[in-house]
Amino acid sequence: MPREIAKNVLEIESRAILDLRDRLDESFDRAVELLFGCAGRVVVTGMGKSGIIAQKVSATLASTGTPSIFLHPTEAIHGDLGRIVKGDVLVALSASGDTEEILVLLPLVKRLGAPVVALSGQPRSALAAAADVNLDVSIRQEACPLGLAPTASTTAALAMGDALAMALLDRRGFTAEDFAVLHPGGRLGKKLLRVEDLMHVGDQIPRVEQTTPMKDVLFEMTRKRFGMTTVVDAAGRLRGVISDGDLRRHLERHGYALFDKSASECMTPNPVVIGRRELATRALDVMETHKITSLVVLDGAGGVDGVVHLHDLWKTEMV
Repeated sequence: MPREIAKNVLEIESRAILDLRDRLDESFDRAVELLFGCAGRVVVTGMGKSGIIAQKVSATLASTGTPSIFLHPTEAIHGDLGRIVKGDVLVALSASGDTEEILVLLPLVKRLGAPVVALSGQPRSALAAAADVNLDVSIRQEACPLGLAPTASTTAALAMGDALAMALLDRRGFTAEDFAVLHPGGRLGKKLLRVEDLMHVGDQIPRVEQTTPMKDVLFEMTRKRFGMTTVVDAAGRLRGVISDGDLRRHLERHGYALFDKSASECMTPNPVVIGRRELATRALDVMETHKITSLVVLDGAGGVDGVVHLHDLWKTEMV
């Protein structure tokens, strides 16, 4: 019985979302352009359960490049109306379209010159009529067995809010780099770190020249503790790398005669490299694909910018 109820809830709510897809028209395009052209902030409001959805919609907008705040309609008519200024746009959510607190707010907002985008569950409601653009989020039925608790209606409003936010993200040309700027903390922020945020630079970089004797190469590798060293030419451009694995292979082949050789004779030319602006997750993918633990970071001229090690990625808890 509980599973049957759950299946019914999911079917009703998924149908409510699919109904929205078939209802999209030029009103949605106008809503996106109105929000895109907003010179101030997108102020999102709603009462009760719609207010909770409005808070989430506002948070999604703010995190994807559209400045936004949530305004409680009751608090608005008791002083918080001052949060809305010329240049803002109001997005109002209401399942009935006749929420009293929202309707009281509308003429006050209009007086301030703020356009209104409505997400209304009743296309012929007072809210829909007063809005500059109305998006129809009506449903066939609530998923509540009693037909009382807002369920499918809040799901539909949330989905439409997400659709607006994602359309705006695309309209703005919002990038992963922009997203990283707004999400510096937590696991999400760590996934958006770039190689340059983690790489070792300057004197920390293991570096030898092509003519460096192998005994000095070994010393540099031991001192820097990356399990490898870069090999550069006189201009500082990368020519190859020597790894612990390269040392073992050459020792097996040449024995101690290895130490009579130069770095250029023992290096691996054309090593796998990465750019400083690549995401750290990309560096991890490259390391896993090539089964290596360090990556050389190159600048645009082929010079060594830095080195990033698998341990650096471990510290970020990406692996």
